[in-house]
Amino acid sequence: MDHNDDTRTPAREDAEVEAAVLRHLLAIHPTQITIDELAREIDERPEDFARRDAIERAVRDLAGVGLLHRRDDFVLPSHAAIRFDQLLDG
Repeated sequence: MDHNDDTRTPAREDAEVEAAVLRHLLAIHPTQITIDELAREIDERPEDFARRDAIERAVRDLAGVGLLHRRDDFVLPSHAAIRFDQLLDG
């Protein structure tokens, strides 16, 4: 998630974290993992508050638009996200 680009904006950074979260969850599907596990798997510094917060916001926002489901502490891609990923893979 680290990039040295002067054109980075908060919205662009959030979109990149959302994409990383969704890509990872699609790649490991049907495995369900917790947000803690997700943070450790996609970020080299999951203990960093700002980075952890970005992952939690990404999960919240992706769930809000129907691309992820949260079940208790676990997160997994929605059927719509899985189907879209299948269509992209052709």
